Order: sequence, then C-alpha cells, then structure tokens
Amino acid sequence: MELIVAVYDDWGIGKDGTQPIALSADRKFFRETTRGAMVIAGRRTIEDFPGKQPLPGRVNVALSRKEAEIPGFTLCRSPEEVLKLAENTQRAMVIGGGSIYRLMLPYCDTAYVTRVHTKPESDTFFPNLDQDAQWYLADTLQSGEENGIRYEMLLYKRRETSGLNAADR
Repeated sequence: MELIVAVYDDWGIGKDGTQPIALSADRKFFRETTRGAMVIAGRRTIEDFPGKQPLPGRVNVALSRKEAEIPGFTLCRSPEEVLKLAENTQRAMVIGGGSIYRLMLPYCDTAYVTRVHTKPESDTFFPNLDQDAQWYLADTLQSGEENGIRYEMLLYKRRETSGLNAADR
C-alpha cells in the first residue's frame, strides 16, 4: 500500500481540516499519482474535497467508524476492512487525514511526500520520515518554486524488515 501527503517544514499537514497553503503543482502531482487508484480517506478529509464529492477516476474509500454511509464512497470501518478491499485492486493509496495516516502507515511501504518549504500554523502533523529508521528517502521526483515557495516531490520507501508483517511494525 502507498500513501501521498503534502507536508510543511515542520511536517504539519493542515489546520482545521484543510491545508493552509496548497500549491497547484502539488495538486497536479496528486491528481496524476492517484489517477486510477483506490484512494482511502477519512471523513474530515472527504469534507474538504471539492463539493464533498468522490474524486473522479478513482475508487473512493472512506475509513470511518462514525458514518453510516457517505454517498459515492465504499465505507470501511477498520484498517483490516481496507486491507481486504485493497487485495482486489492494483494500487491503493492513503490520502489522509492525520488519523487515517497514523492508522494506515504501518501497512504502507511507499510514501509520496511533497515537502512545501514554509511553516504555516498546523494542528495536524505527519510523522517525520527523515527521523524514522524504518523509512529512507529513495528519490527526488520533482522540485520547483510556486508563488515564492520552494517545494520538492519526494519518494520514501520502507526499509525491508525480515520476517515482520505490517501489524508487527
């Protein structure tokens, strides 16, 4: 399983359920990277989708214990349900928010991280993969500047762990 996230210099990802600063280059990278994939999001992230509608060209999955139904989304109540559903798809990507990343990170082996070099106020943070011995920076996919803000699209990979399954990580 993979994930995709945009983080600020302090690994903040958002405030009040949305991104304080969003770059069009990152939005384009997100669209291109997730196109055709099964995407897994939490309720608060879905509320930040345009019109609260499913993302086109993707299989949309909501991971929520509270909701009875979210129109246009397959509802899963646990990470185990998500994993079962992901067995039948070529590509599954976790897209947020904070609590969903924390729940699903142990099951991911690839992370697409857009580092946005600024530090707006955030109330939600992603784990700093640079300080996590289980992860390493595999590649810089793209870099640039938009509206005076530098950014990089980075590819992180989980280090091979002999004999451990995802639940043991």
